[in-house]
Amino acid sequence: MQAESLSPSCTEILDAEILDALDRDAQNRDALNRDAQNRDALNQELSGLDHLELATTVGIGRARRLWGAAWPKFAAASIVVVIWQTVVWSGWRPHYLLPSPGSVAERMWQDLGDGDLWRAAGNTLSRAILGFGVSLLVGGVIGLAVVNVRGLRLAIGSLISGLQTMPSIAWFPLAILLFQLSERAIVFVVVLGAAPSIANGLISGIDSVPPILRRVGRAMGADGVAMYRDFIIPAAMPSVVTGLKQGWAFSWRSLMAGELLVVIPGTPALGHRLHVARDFSDSIGLLAAMIVILVIGIAVDSLAFGAFERSVLRRRGLVGHAG
Repeated sequence: MQAESLSPSCTEILDAEILDALDRDAQNRDALNRDAQNRDALNQELSGLDHLELATTVGIGRARRLWGAAWPKFAAASIVVVIWQTVVWSGWRPHYLLPSPGSVAERMWQDLGDGDLWRAAGNTLSRAILGFGVSLLVGGVIGLAVVNVRGLRLAIGSLISGLQTMPSIAWFPLAILLFQLSERAIVFVVVLGAAPSIANGLISGIDSVPPILRRVGRAMGADGVAMYRDFIIPAAMPSVVTGLKQGWAFSWRSLMAGELLVVIPGTPALGHRLHVARDFSDSIGLLAAMIVILVIGIAVDSLAFGAFERSVLRRRGLVGHAG
């Protein structure tokens, strides 16, 4: 009887211990889950901070590169302005012939609010793009023909170099006779000024391609168009880019000369603004227009051709991958 009376108590004790163990186990699992959630949240926070730090580092690196490229230009411009102002103070020329930088800057600020300046810049850039595009086509065709036909190289190779050295303004009397005072006369001279440089850059680049690269291309089954597309032209790109930059410089110079000589009524242009300022002895307007022309030329060379050249050289390991 005593054993029978003790059995229920032992069973109850065992059940209570089992329930306590299960409860403690559930509490431990809840604690582990909370710890895991806290670790995940902490990892996400740290990951976000890492991304933020990386983005900040990349942004700082880009800002440093931009500043490193810009400050020499600002420094050079500041030196020129200081020299200019010093010459004005010296009284070498009267103010109406050589105005101060401040007077020219004030006129430029006024011109920026004038729609005529923007229309003139738009017309000039349109001519530049059209002339350079035609020059790219003509120069590319001539360059490829010369490097592939030996007789043609012997016949016109030196002629291309001669055309490159010939002043563009010398072509304008002929252009006006052929096309009168028209857009075609300006584009004609721009093409004659730029195409030889582009052709020479292409010829020089293809001539500098190592012969082993051609053999590798033939071994891989490349021939004709595929050889040029996949092997020769990519290898020649540094010289080709140099030719393109020279072609742009010649086309821009030729265009300015053309707009000074060929004035088309109803079509404002930057060169025409130079012409008008000269006729009216407006030295301030003349210098303001010259600075606008200079800034556009530098911007196109730096932002378009400069970036393209750096990309080409970087892919060939010729410049660093800083950044």
